[in-house]
Amino acid sequence: MEYRYLGRSGLQVSALSYGAWVTFSGQIDVDRAAECMSAAYEAGVNFFDNAEVYADGRAESVMGEVLAKMKWKRSDLVISTKIFWGGSGPNDRGLSRKHIIEGLDASLHRLRLDYVDLLYCHRPDLHTPLEETVRAMNFCIQQGKAFYWGTSEWSAAQLERAAAIARRENLIPPLMEQPQYNMLHRARVEVEYAPLYDSLGLGTTVWSPLASGFLSGKYKKGIPTDSRLALADYAWLRENFEGSENQWKYKVVENLEPVAARLDATLAQLALAWCLRNPHVSTVITGATKPGQVQENMKAVDVAGRMDGEVMDEIEEILGNRPAPEKDWR
Repeated sequence: MEYRYLGRSGLQVSALSYGAWVTFSGQIDVDRAAECMSAAYEAGVNFFDNAEVYADGRAESVMGEVLAKMKWKRSDLVISTKIFWGGSGPNDRGLSRKHIIEGLDASLHRLRLDYVDLLYCHRPDLHTPLEETVRAMNFCIQQGKAFYWGTSEWSAAQLERAAAIARRENLIPPLMEQPQYNMLHRARVEVEYAPLYDSLGLGTTVWSPLASGFLSGKYKKGIPTDSRLALADYAWLRENFEGSENQWKYKVVENLEPVAARLDATLAQLALAWCLRNPHVSTVITGATKPGQVQENMKAVDVAGRMDGEVMDEIEEILGNRPAPEKDWR
């Protein structure tokens, strides 16, 4: 496993990490979650990602049960959660001081932890003053309930304003962003955030590297019964794979197949490795419902080492100059 510094910090995270979105308590139970997390841990993964909204909090409960069961050394782990959607009450969502502090306490209870390493604002809150949010995140760190804070799917302008407030008020600025990033969705990471990697020392913990499984090629012949698209709660994802406007994506996958074959890699490993080749990616969050899938994903680190400039140029030609769709799939 390769380890990378998270932005301009001394914290190192595994280049590949494991996330609980969709799978925990949605597709797999505690025992299977333990098998998958163990497979990741044994491969060198130290970063495990979660959020209060995943499975309405049950994903955190499952991960907390696994962590208690495995008894891994806490200092060997980097655990995250994200705050925004915590319930149906008027103060159970958003980034008010009240919800950030109470939401984090509830997450820690479900995770059975005293602190998380990374705390994210899961989306921007247009109804709460940004200074209130920055102060609340700083408070959580000062209380020892989180070590670093960041954002997910914030614009570059919002990140810059948050950092400016932190500098002005002598508070801790955001360190990392968790954006969607894959071969079909590139603009935010590669263009919009480009100035921030130096100016803010921004790190990235990217999600959906397989475009919800599309880049693995498993949807070429329809939707498998054991895939997330077969779940009633995720039927909305299907629109990203159906209709004439999405046919170009199938051509991209088809043209990537011989590239993967020459590298002795699967399409999924190629897609993960492509993300890893970006020097501004701190870690690529993977998901899997079976330990064998975890083990296969981990091989992407080796595949990335075999991808020279010629291979990257060939992939760039396959992807073409088509604008990356910026639709949020989560």
